[in-house]
Amino acid sequence: MGIGILQSDCDSEPLWLQRRQTLDWNRTWYTANPDLTQCFQNTVLVWVPCIYLWLLAPFYCLHLYCHDRGRIRMSCLCTAKMVRLHTDFGQSLLYCSGLSHDLSQTQKQHFCQITDINKNILILALCIIQLERVRGCRSSVFLFLFWVLAVVCSLVPLRAKIQLAMDEVCLQPFNLQFNRNIITVSCYMMWHIPSIQKPFNNTLRAEVNVLVTLVVKGYRTPLAAEDLWTLREEDQSNKIMSELQQDWTAECAKIQKQEKALASGVALGSRLQDQAQLLRKLQKEQSSGFFLLRTLARKFGPYFLTGTLCIIFHDAFMFAIPQVLSLLLDFMRDEDAPLWKGYFYATLMFLLSCLQSLFNHQYMYTCFTVGMRVKTAVMGLVYRKSLVINSAARRTCTVGEIVNLVSADTQKLMDFVVYFNAVWLAPIEIALCLFFLWQHLGPSALAGIATVILIFPLNGIIAKKRSKLQVKAIQMKFMDSRIRLMNEILNGIKILKFYAWEKAFLEQVLGHRRKELKALKKSQILYSISIASFNSSSFLIAFAMFGVYVTLDDRNVLDAQKVFVSMALINILKTPLSQLPFAISTTMQAMVSLRRLGNFLSHLDGEDVAIEDGTFSWSSEGPPCLKRINIHVPRGSLVAVVGHVGSGKSSLLSAMLGETEKRSGRVSVKGSVAYVPQQAWIQNATVQDNVIFGREKLKTWYHRVLEACALLPDLDILPAGDATEIGEKGLNLSGGQKQRVSLARAVYRKADVYLLDDPLSAVDSHVGQHIFDKVIGPKGVLRDKTRILVTHGMSFLPQADHILVLVDGEITESGSYQELLSRHGAFADFIHTFANTERKESASFFFSFFFTLLTSCLSMTSRGDTTNTNLQNMEPVSETDEDQIPEDLGKLTEVDKARTGRVRLEMYKKYFKTIGLSIIIPIVFLYAFQQGASLAYNYWLSMWADDPVVNGTQIDTDLKLTVFGALGFVQGVAIFGTTVAISICGIIASRQLHMDLLINVLRSPMSFFECTPSGNLLNRFAKEIDAIDCMVPEGLKMMLSYVFKLMEVCIIVLMATPFAAVIILPLAFLYAFVQSFYVATSCQLRRLEAVSRSPIYTHFNETVQGASVIRAFGEQPRFILQANQRVDFNQTSYFPRFVATRWLAVNLEFVGNGVVLAAAILSVMGKSTLSPGIVGLAVSHSLQVTGILSWIVRSWTDVENNIVSVERVNEYADTAKEASWSIEGSSLPPAWPNRGTLEFLDYGLQYRKGLELALKGITLNIHERERVGIVGRTGAGKSSLALGIFRILEAAKGKIFIDGVDIAEIGLHDLRSRITIIPQVRNPVSNMDSSLRMNLDPFDTYTDEEVWRSLELAHLKNFISNLPDKLNHECSEGGENLSLGQRQLVCLARALLRKTKILVLDEATAAVDLETDTLIQSTIRTQFEDCTVLTIAHRLNTIMDYTRVIVMDRGHIVEMESPANLIAQRGQFYRMCREAGLV
Repeated sequence: MGIGILQSDCDSEPLWLQRRQTLDWNRTWYTANPDLTQCFQNTVLVWVPCIYLWLLAPFYCLHLYCHDRGRIRMSCLCTAKMVRLHTDFGQSLLYCSGLSHDLSQTQKQHFCQITDINKNILILALCIIQLERVRGCRSSVFLFLFWVLAVVCSLVPLRAKIQLAMDEVCLQPFNLQFNRNIITVSCYMMWHIPSIQKPFNNTLRAEVNVLVTLVVKGYRTPLAAEDLWTLREEDQSNKIMSELQQDWTAECAKIQKQEKALASGVALGSRLQDQAQLLRKLQKEQSSGFFLLRTLARKFGPYFLTGTLCIIFHDAFMFAIPQVLSLLLDFMRDEDAPLWKGYFYATLMFLLSCLQSLFNHQYMYTCFTVGMRVKTAVMGLVYRKSLVINSAARRTCTVGEIVNLVSADTQKLMDFVVYFNAVWLAPIEIALCLFFLWQHLGPSALAGIATVILIFPLNGIIAKKRSKLQVKAIQMKFMDSRIRLMNEILNGIKILKFYAWEKAFLEQVLGHRRKELKALKKSQILYSISIASFNSSSFLIAFAMFGVYVTLDDRNVLDAQKVFVSMALINILKTPLSQLPFAISTTMQAMVSLRRLGNFLSHLDGEDVAIEDGTFSWSSEGPPCLKRINIHVPRGSLVAVVGHVGSGKSSLLSAMLGETEKRSGRVSVKGSVAYVPQQAWIQNATVQDNVIFGREKLKTWYHRVLEACALLPDLDILPAGDATEIGEKGLNLSGGQKQRVSLARAVYRKADVYLLDDPLSAVDSHVGQHIFDKVIGPKGVLRDKTRILVTHGMSFLPQADHILVLVDGEITESGSYQELLSRHGAFADFIHTFANTERKESASFFFSFFFTLLTSCLSMTSRGDTTNTNLQNMEPVSETDEDQIPEDLGKLTEVDKARTGRVRLEMYKKYFKTIGLSIIIPIVFLYAFQQGASLAYNYWLSMWADDPVVNGTQIDTDLKLTVFGALGFVQGVAIFGTTVAISICGIIASRQLHMDLLINVLRSPMSFFECTPSGNLLNRFAKEIDAIDCMVPEGLKMMLSYVFKLMEVCIIVLMATPFAAVIILPLAFLYAFVQSFYVATSCQLRRLEAVSRSPIYTHFNETVQGASVIRAFGEQPRFILQANQRVDFNQTSYFPRFVATRWLAVNLEFVGNGVVLAAAILSVMGKSTLSPGIVGLAVSHSLQVTGILSWIVRSWTDVENNIVSVERVNEYADTAKEASWSIEGSSLPPAWPNRGTLEFLDYGLQYRKGLELALKGITLNIHERERVGIVGRTGAGKSSLALGIFRILEAAKGKIFIDGVDIAEIGLHDLRSRITIIPQVRNPVSNMDSSLRMNLDPFDTYTDEEVWRSLELAHLKNFISNLPDKLNHECSEGGENLSLGQRQLVCLARALLRKTKILVLDEATAAVDLETDTLIQSTIRTQFEDCTVLTIAHRLNTIMDYTRVIVMDRGHIVEMESPANLIAQRGQFYRMCREAGLV
């Protein structure tokens, strides 16, 4: 053990009879050469480490037994410890056997007892080391503290032995023993650092040891994600959620049980008022997040309490320091006091400061760890809820709001965890400060209490007002609306570009932003008042107490001890006073976030599927969408569901999936379910990943599925085959391809029940027939499965086993095809009227389809080519290269990349440039003025304290008090001015940076959105803009404030002891060295954390949009696992960052503690020349250096870390942009185009550089009022022609003229706003705050009568008229409260409203029934009679009466004539017509 083998001056009497010998104050304290008695050294100092080890060893061994981390192999350090202890053990045996014969028997017996104790301790230490190794503990804080205690207890005897050696003869054994103790402690401090991928335990020391390696590596080379260690098991999402989910489920079940009991009691009328009141209270608590808070507290509370214990110890040391300062100033006054006491007080202050730092940062480490786990837990709960939330809640909780919950609200909860203890601890600290002030100043301290009491209500009112602003403005309304609208814009960006609506939506977003910043500005001004009052509180309290103290009695003298001990206590008081408003504000914000999370998590989940006499609605308050539904589907049968647009066909499938609100009846679906939605949901993954959807790949079955779903020809033209990446929402696939991939996913699943929501409307008729025969029909691969098919295709109905006819949400007819015809009802009339054409189209399918496969390597014509078909026009991969596909060949989206190195100076310049130099320079001068006032009143106070006392009084106290008050008042005004100024500057910069980001994104071409995941963009608009709004200005405020404060402290210390410069300068270099190490690593960790956050938002976005598909396939566990992995990856970057912050703070606070030690030691050395006032001023200010240094680097790092947000926002400034929206001075006539002529001159187009031209040498003239059909197979270039006309893609060569004007010479908006397209993308861009009218006319340029007329022509007037709000009907996110057919009709209404001279149609009626289709085709022919119409045709019968038909193949025009002439020529168009059964 190394306690030492000591001679004893104690006699054989027991210790309790030797008190006078054990402790002699005359020898220990009241002497110029202090020493402890020999008896004390041989008893107390020997037994203290032993008692520590004996008492705590059982508990530590129990801890090791309960926490097994796996056996560790013997390392060199462990071997060194073992050898060291064995050597000590052997020495003890030898020493006992070789005791001198001159010793008495009693002395020999005494030494043998000590040796036995020593051996027992060594054996116990050896056993603990071995147990630690077996149980996998690498770092033993327990034994480290034991050896430190042993070394400390050895110091006093060592001093005695050294003194004795100097006087007599050297006693080597003890010196060797002390050296061995030091070596052992060093072994524990060196502590084996294993692979950086494996962190170990929950102590700050353990993590900091690993971090040193990471920081050094980060300083030498920029860190990458693979350099970071993996999360500990207890920090991983899977571990946290597996335990929390059980508690939360139990909590929810308990709540629901209570609600049902109370609700039944209310229904029965038993104690009606009380029961109803309890029910309301329960629901309020649930929605306010109280139950969520309780669940989190149960899970994370115990570990959080260990941190609370640390902060209590921190406070104990913090309050001990002023008492030691008081003793030091007493020493300075006492001329006869020995110098060693001054050095002792200085050293004691240093040690207390160090212990204070250690406990503080262990507390912060614990809080940040708990905060990280809370964030992981809440994100997990929100994600899981988004997978099970019912349809009514889904319509009120948009993707933007959910993204906000997992970005902003989880961060607020993290801040709450860190600062929560300040809410209750700060008042206690304030009370203790005032208590100690009472001891120094007596009743005058009441003035300080009165000042505090006045400050608190003021800040309480401010906090309440800020909370209201936070709830009503920023958090709940404007910020959510802005993010929600941005999500809608990103989802519908192609619509915006086609219709030239960027400016309209730009103004909408900026409108939300203006309101958000207005509320933020009010909040910041209130916060500035709060900050000014609290930062001036130390002066106000000092002014009040000192003023009352000197005015109460002339004999009340302010000497150095009273002044500077009081000021030290007031400086301590300043910490809780400054923390309290922030803690209250954080708590208020956390309550808001908890309420929001509670509201979201309290939404009802989707019910289990159970149908008889079913009535369903999309929300509990809304009208029923389905009524009196009775369906019985036999196993293995095919049921077709038909009806008009909006009749409830999709709602019926949603009811079977449990997606709708069930009012009455039962729904029962037996077996596994596969679901194909009407609007295909495609993941941002490869084709193969989308098809197998998490299942094992079975090659034979996989190939059979692709063949049945007609995907094999498509794979031939994709650059990497089925390994080609699909963009978000299938951006780079046509509508037909997306639907076939969606169908293939369902077929591959081998489910029992298939719910197919009109999957054949998106493909050509012959492709649809192929899919029906090969997949859905009686001979398809699903022939033995239960299939429920929603369809508008009449040709499929004869092969259905059962048909359901829906009208206005009710089943009006049901039966087989022949049964329904024989009844001669509405269905029979409809069939006779509309089915003949469709049957004719598919009559010759079999011959034509196989002819197509033989004659073309391209896939069958699919609808929707207007979608940007990047992949359709890429060079195919040859069969020989198929097995050696380059990794990046099929890659489309670009991963969010982290920059490396320090943040460039240009980013700071850009930020400050947006503010303006004319504002920045006055702010810096204002800070200097503020700190100058602080220095002046502190120096004035020291001069006051040094004033001589004449007849028991000081002269001119009124003047001194007035000057003191004036200087403090000036400082307070300056604090308020600087705080407000920086807040406003931050808002100015934030507004401009957000606007630049928004404009840069909206002006980006479509290729940018295809390659950039929406999560990357939402991350910029949500988290990064939030950081620029709040974090950067806050960091700047703190940094400037503490930099000037540090300058003040250095000036004061140098004024008192100029020799301190010798110490301060090396410490400054050390500070700069540590800081440079830290910032390089921290900045890169911040980048990695920001980059790893984007995939979380992308995944949340994708999951919420495809929740119904994920639920139908039962894939929730896989998606939850993916979410967990993304969250863990993000926390892997976040965790080292806050450990790095703690590492920095510990190192810097020790540097600051060095300044305290230097100031105190130099003051003691200059006792004869320095006055107590200047010493008190210097030492009391040096005590602040620790905190100041820590806050400077923390704020500096916060600024640099958050300037990364400016860097990330600015990234899109350098990306490629579209041409100008408008050109100033353009001579374009207002009525252009007035004729509608189109001319192509040797026009060529390519999707990306390096790819083959998608259009090659197109030369074409289209006359006014001409109707031209454009046909061709997939990849022929039909969509490319449309994209070129709208300049979605710019020309690679040649020109396009409209009415003689080169479209390349005019602005994009001038072009796109004067021609119209009805694209395949049928999602009106909308958000919860946008009306149907806004979706039709965002610029508000048309009258209501014109809007109603367009709706009437689009056959939507009856539907809109029956809505409660009519044109003001709010569209939900993505237009989900409209059916897909209705959304397509909305797009048609837009075209009718604009009615430009050129109209491009892309299968504008594919999602509507045949009756509506016939009416719409008639409308187009009549309403656009005087327009030039270009139709990308898939149903060839719709263009047979057109003026001309253009047949395209591989980017060339191969045929162009009237339909009759082309058929007569028997070319490619003739073959296509023959395939469609038209000839």
